[in-house]
Order: sequence, then C-alpha cells, then structure tokens
Amino acid sequence: MIISRRAAATLLLAAAGCARQPAAEAQPAAATATPRGLSIGPEGLSQGGLALGQAAPGSRVTLDGRAVRVAPDGRFIVGFARDAGPVARLAVSGPGGSETRELAIAKRDWDIQRLNGLPPAMVSPNAQQLARIQAEQKRINAARADDSEMPFFAEPFAWPARGRISGVYGSQRILNGEPRAAHLGLDIATPTGTPCSSMGGGRVALAADLYFTGNTVIIQHGHGLTSLYAHLSAIEVAEGAGVRQGQRIGLTGATGRVTGPHLHLGVSWFSTAVDPRPLLPAA
Repeated sequence: MIISRRAAATLLLAAAGCARQPAAEAQPAAATATPRGLSIGPEGLSQGGLALGQAAPGSRVTLDGRAVRVAPDGRFIVGFARDAGPVARLAVSGPGGSETRELAIAKRDWDIQRLNGLPPAMVSPNAQQLARIQAEQKRINAARADDSEMPFFAEPFAWPARGRISGVYGSQRILNGEPRAAHLGLDIATPTGTPCSSMGGGRVALAADLYFTGNTVIIQHGHGLTSLYAHLSAIEVAEGAGVRQGQRIGLTGATGRVTGPHLHLGVSWFSTAVDPRPLLPAA
C-alpha cells in the first residue's frame, strides 16, 4: 500500500510487510491518482497491519491524535489493531507546512480455531492464578511501552524458526468449547528443542516464565515495535541484553498453554498486536 502526497509537507506511507515481501508474493494493485496528486494502493492499511512511513526530516506525526516517534531521516511506523475501525487520521506537521489524511483501514475476515484437551486451569484460571496473570500482564505492558530510538524497526525481518504454520493471527479461539480472546500471533509448529532466533536486531525487554505463554522473550526493535517468542523450552538471553538479527535466543518447546510444541510469534506496536506474517519473507 502506498500513499504519497507532495504539498507543503511530504508524506509517503507504505505497508511495512509489503515492502519486505518478494514481488512474487505481494503485488500492489495499480494506484489511482486524484487531481491533488494523491496516489493510493490497497496493500497494508488493514486490520492487523503495520505500516512504515516517511515524512520530511524534522516533522511531527500523529495517528488519531497520538504522537508518533519520527526518526532523524523522517521514517516512522504505525500499527492497526485486529478490530480497528474503518478510518484512521494521520497528521504530519513539518518545516514546510502541515497535512492531514484519513486512511481507509480495510476490514479482514477471521478464521475460527477450536482447541480441545487443554487443562481446565489454562482455560478458566482460579483467583490465585488470575492474580499471577494480571501481574505478568503488567510486565508485558511495560516491555511493550518503551519508545526507544533504536533503528531496527525499519529493517527487514527474518523467520525466528521454520515449521508448519499451525495458527494464524486474528483467529477466534474456542478453547475446550469455550469462546476466548482472539489469537494475536503466528504459531510455528516445531519439535521441542528447535533453535529460536531473534527476527531482528534490538534489546531484550523481558525474559521470564509466564503463566499462559510459558518461557517467553520480548525484544524491542525501536519506535514501540516489539516481537514476542512464547512457549520456549529454554531461554538463552537475559533482560537488557542487545541482540542481532538471527541470534539464538532460546529453544522452542511446549511450556504454558499449549496442545503441542510450537513457537508462538507475536509482534506489537506498543499495545497494538499486529499480524507477523506479512513482515516475514516468503516461505
């Protein structure tokens, strides 16, 4: 998806995932032009999408009134939730002027996934377990809240492990017959002990054993973008450590709430979980 406009300020917004896909996998549709010089293609601005933007250096950017960090070269990212509404408002104010654009967010259809045989405590936790879950969620929220200047948010990502895709982003989960929250990540089925690597450079924001996700690592990539690696059988990095793309961070496994060994990969822009699949190379 490409949006471009040349006026007092300059804005280029492209789907981050689309920019990282080989041409054979993601072909942008033909753009249409308006008399004002605006060209729009449909890729990327959708529910669960992550978009990489470019503004004039020194610009200020907001999405629906929320300030967005802009790199010295003008790059920035914005993300859209699974249930994002049909329109988002992007405003840019730069040295040469200001502009505002209403972005059309495409609606997506979601799968339904039924999982049975889970321990009852992993579907309906008791009060003590809920207290632990709530405390752990605060740690996760804190790890995702960091708005650092690290530049890795704009670099191409790599697969953390290879295997069959056993769960997709956005699917409605039915656990032991009970409707539960949507699945906000990508599941990669792998044998226990398969090496897991960081999908990009960054810093380890969390490395801990959590109730639902088991052994879990969260890596910050800059500008509020984080990746999460869950259900590991072993963690091999420490909180605060710097990592490079492809560096081994642990071993896949079946810890936490699972029906079998796999890697759950999550990607978030601050608290907004986005679809990891478009950000990765073709299988």
